[in-house]
Amino acid sequence: MDESVGDERADGGATGRHAVVPRRWARYYLENAPSLVWLVFANVAGVFVGVFFYLETLPEVDTLAWPVYMDSPVATLLMALALATLLPNLGRRLDAAPANLVLAYLYTISFVWLVETGLWLALALNLHFGLYYPDVWRYFGVLVTHLLFIPEAYLLPHFGRTTPGALGLALALALGNDLVDYGFGLHPPLRYETGALFSAGGLTSSGIILAAGSVATSVVAVALAARAFPRLRPDGATPE
Repeated sequence: MDESVGDERADGGATGRHAVVPRRWARYYLENAPSLVWLVFANVAGVFVGVFFYLETLPEVDTLAWPVYMDSPVATLLMALALATLLPNLGRRLDAAPANLVLAYLYTISFVWLVETGLWLALALNLHFGLYYPDVWRYFGVLVTHLLFIPEAYLLPHFGRTTPGALGLALALALGNDLVDYGFGLHPPLRYETGALFSAGGLTSSGIILAAGSVATSVVAVALAARAFPRLRPDGATPE
């Protein structure tokens, strides 16, 4: 289905200039019950697969800190929730999907968490490439699955909207997560030491590079969200 930029803007989707995922693909996967249910299921499954990856180290982490420790499961859980909001819209076009302030916050934070996690993982694995390569799963499997978070995130602007407040909160949460990760050493488990800013030894050289990179990926993720999403107007519509 060939849709013009004007049509995409009118029905609330990402414009052609910003649409990383083509509109016709987004409509196919998000308007059809089998594909939408499959996407929701895949993300829920991703939560459990992600948690399994953390099982060995979870006993060492305070239960209340699990949401900031398990980045990938949180990202896929947020995406599953975002996609599930489309289930009542099945049988209708994406432009008929509900739009309100709560959903704008959910979609924006989901986008940022997916993109930031995908970018961070690529940086973390390749910072000490030799410790992971050529392990098929621990390098290629983990890298590819996490990089797929990024195109998946770009499904969200096809039906979601954002606000300055949602973007600001997403940035605050992402940077706060970075502070916890490198201030207290609560980033996902790695095969090399990073130290912690508030520990006696401080950050290692790898930790400094990774912390700086993590802040950069957080800022980039929010900037991409700001560019990709249409803005929510008070009446729930998108700007002309």
